[in-house]
Amino acid sequence: MSLNYSAAHSSRITKKRTSTLKRSTSSPFATLARRQPIQRSKSKPEPSTYDDEDRFDQGLQDLGIVTTLVPHLPLKGVVEVVQYANSSMFEPMPERGGFSSTRIAEILNFRKSLPTTATVAHVHALSKSPTVTEKEIAQLAGANVLRKFIVPGRGTGASTVSESLVLFTDLETMLDRAEAVDATLKEKLLQHLRSQPLAQNISAASFHPSEISSLKRAGFLTSSIPRTNPSTHPTISSTHSTSLSTISRAASGSLAAVGGSAAIVEAGGTLGLRRSSAQYESPSPADRASDLQLGLPNTGPYLRLLTDARTHLISLIHQSGSFREMPMYLLRERWDGGTAGNDPVARAKKLRGEFAGVLPAKTRKWKHFWGMTFGWVLAECVGSGMVELFETGSVGLGVRVP
Repeated sequence: MSLNYSAAHSSRITKKRTSTLKRSTSSPFATLARRQPIQRSKSKPEPSTYDDEDRFDQGLQDLGIVTTLVPHLPLKGVVEVVQYANSSMFEPMPERGGFSSTRIAEILNFRKSLPTTATVAHVHALSKSPTVTEKEIAQLAGANVLRKFIVPGRGTGASTVSESLVLFTDLETMLDRAEAVDATLKEKLLQHLRSQPLAQNISAASFHPSEISSLKRAGFLTSSIPRTNPSTHPTISSTHSTSLSTISRAASGSLAAVGGSAAIVEAGGTLGLRRSSAQYESPSPADRASDLQLGLPNTGPYLRLLTDARTHLISLIHQSGSFREMPMYLLRERWDGGTAGNDPVARAKKLRGEFAGVLPAKTRKWKHFWGMTFGWVLAECVGSGMVELFETGSVGLGVRVP
């Protein structure tokens, strides 16, 4: 028997080994079987709280139509209304608006170039009675306090933008700024306007051809081309009616293929040709014998800005829902583009150097409308009948597209 043999090698008793890496859990749900999460149906939307940006599909409560903005603006007389309309068209440049120096100069120069005028629709929106306002306009125009200018072919019905009012003092200021007109011609034009306070046209025989050219370049006169009558035109008669059979037999690319010259007149156009700048230097005898239309410098950009602002405001209301109405305060926020307000919280953030909202330079209000105020474009739409105001009783005034 070997001395190395011991009972340890022959023992059949084994010890149970426990792993020190196994940890026990304290959760009572550890032994339960795992299941897949339940897939809920998405057919029913989850309920959400009311938000100002929601669409107003239920409509607002109507407690009565508001026909004028006078209760909110203590204005007396047409002269004060015109002055207020000229001074409230644009907002002052914000201190921290994100504008470059070039853009600031562009905005200020554009504003300065526009005529200081107010449409008749704007004046009616800020007046109490249309009848009293029209009588006062006629009296002030006869006394050379203000003058009415008409641009034909700019809108129809109540939404027209063709009639505007200008204070005579503002007209004198615009004439003084016209560098293309000498002092003698300025005084001659003013005397002619004072002698005919209600006239819209000026006889071309009253001015020399060179004077007419200077006033046209400055924008104070335009050619007045009468509408041509198709029945009296030598090249157009009743036999030249537009028909599909005549157009189909015409050569491609010719005037007859689009209906001929009669189609232009039947559609409401005229047969007058556009003139070049060289022809303005020496007016034809027909121009000297006809009347000239009075105008204001940069009337085209002014009316284009006005019509675009109206259209944009109407589109904002159409986005509110099928009722085409929304509270005025929410419409103002959408016109401003979500910029920071003037409440105490926003002012406190500005003092701390913080800014909560969109920079004005990034909004459509400043990109396309040069900082036009909401109240100004709203008065234009109310006076022209494009929108109407009504009392809601809960959220202030409402704005509706009729």
